[in-house]
Amino acid sequence: MRGIPVRLLDLTNGEPTPFGSPEIRKVESQKSASMLGAERITLDMPNRFLEDTIENRKKIATEIRAFRPDYVFAPYALDAHPDHVAANKLVVAARFYAKLSKSDIPGEPWFPSRVVFYFPVHVRLRMNPSFLSDVSHTIDRKEQAIRCYESQFIKSGKESFIENVIIENKYWGFQGGCAAAEPFYQEEVPVFQNWPEGYK
Repeated sequence: MRGIPVRLLDLTNGEPTPFGSPEIRKVESQKSASMLGAERITLDMPNRFLEDTIENRKKIATEIRAFRPDYVFAPYALDAHPDHVAANKLVVAARFYAKLSKSDIPGEPWFPSRVVFYFPVHVRLRMNPSFLSDVSHTIDRKEQAIRCYESQFIKSGKESFIENVIIENKYWGFQGGCAAAEPFYQEEVPVFQNWPEGYK
């Protein structure tokens, strides 16, 4: 861990997901975030009906202003899940809204330097990542963090999903010359001022 603060922002509470309940999922999500050393906040947007609205943009922009991140991570633009597609548009728009000097959005203006997109899980696309992040030393923790969602994956009989996620990370690790890697995509060209530690 490099001591970089991370805030996880859930736009919805997942209801009416068929497994668990809002209360159970809240406990599971907080446990998962704690294992990752991250703070977690859940907003009140509607699951399955998420829309790119001005109101929702402002809600996310408020959180961006409060946390003032250098990088914001969001779902990739193409996905079978409509909520993920909407979340992509919301985050990109909220990044811009967060910098507006004349607005009723709480907090001081802030503009994250980059939006980084993580790959979808509902569709299998032949994608070229902009870069890979070596997660060889944290892949076990990632698996443990996912397993915190017992109602979604363990008790529901969907444990194979977790196995597939780890297999995918190992595939990208093979592509990058390490044990496991996480693929990311950027629309803006990434810039390294110094070569990353462990660059291969």
